[in-house]
Amino acid sequence: MSEQAWLAAWVAGGVAFATCLLIVMTRRWHGHFTLDGTDGVQKFHAAPTPRIGGLGVALGLVVSRNMLEPAVAQILGALLLCAIPAFFSGLGEDLTRRVSVRTRLLATMASGALAWWLADAALRRLDIPVVDAWLAWAPLSLVFTAFAVGGVANAVNIVDGFNGLAAGILLIALAALGLLAQGVGDTAVASVCWLVGAAVLGFGLVNFPLGKIFLGDGGAYLLGYLLAALAVLVSTRNPQISPWAALMACAYPILEVGFSVVRRIRRQYPAGHPDRLHLHSLINRRIIRKRFAPLSATLQNSAVSPIVWGLAAAPAVCGLLFRDSTPRLMAATLLFGLLYAIAYLRLVRFSWFWRARRSVLPGAVNSR
Repeated sequence: MSEQAWLAAWVAGGVAFATCLLIVMTRRWHGHFTLDGTDGVQKFHAAPTPRIGGLGVALGLVVSRNMLEPAVAQILGALLLCAIPAFFSGLGEDLTRRVSVRTRLLATMASGALAWWLADAALRRLDIPVVDAWLAWAPLSLVFTAFAVGGVANAVNIVDGFNGLAAGILLIALAALGLLAQGVGDTAVASVCWLVGAAVLGFGLVNFPLGKIFLGDGGAYLLGYLLAALAVLVSTRNPQISPWAALMACAYPILEVGFSVVRRIRRQYPAGHPDRLHLHSLINRRIIRKRFAPLSATLQNSAVSPIVWGLAAAPAVCGLLFRDSTPRLMAATLLFGLLYAIAYLRLVRFSWFWRARRSVLPGAVNSR
């Protein structure tokens, strides 16, 4: 990474931090529109909090782009242009609470489609011969890319539930993607990963551990889209890297959204509606509240994140270690999925032992 790119990363992080801090300090002037209340089955914060931290991240990225070398600036500029539907649909929900789940999903998919077209972030291979033959057909590649990018964007929104949780998961994933790209000499994509990570860190310093500001839907969709697009670019531009390595970098939020959709369908709830049955929610209720009862509600909230960061880091490290071996990475994906399911089921049963009594979790019946 060049000195110019490092300077741009410092600027991205600094602008994001300063903007988020300014939003917190001026909350009395805009709070009617920007504060996230405490009512809601999926909410764990103790006081109304600004939910437009994504503005700081977006501003940091836009300002720093002008400081980059042409090759890096071109990639970041194209990605940011394509992010417009995802970011503004989420920001609209943050400010009005009137943008439907379907509209936001379609907007994130539109950003994925635009990235396929304008930024060459196109999923053309999974190193599975039959699937790769299908993805060679451009229309199917376009649809698959849009669906995948939209799914990851919404996955990041789902894991944005506790102080530092989404920011830490994003930093781990971006670091893994940056190292994958850097390891094969793709310094342009690596630099974009570090730059986006710097903006996330600037936000994270205000968000963790005291939870003074949240990403909001705008920030979650923006960063989820960028994460997915960068994952696609890493494997598209560098055929020596297995696409499953990039998938492993994003494994935790993908597993979370997959299990959430299946769970809600089985319980006959709308797939896009919130509940308190995510793994991070269960960790809070089953472990943190019991082990760290003397802590304040805010610190209990923040204590969830380091545990989940560890869960997110394991598959990301695996992706780095076996970046050129699709069979190993596919096996590792199945293994992490199995471990996630075991951990989830045992938390639901109130115990780490299979013979624990059955129960209904508070909040499950009343989930929206």
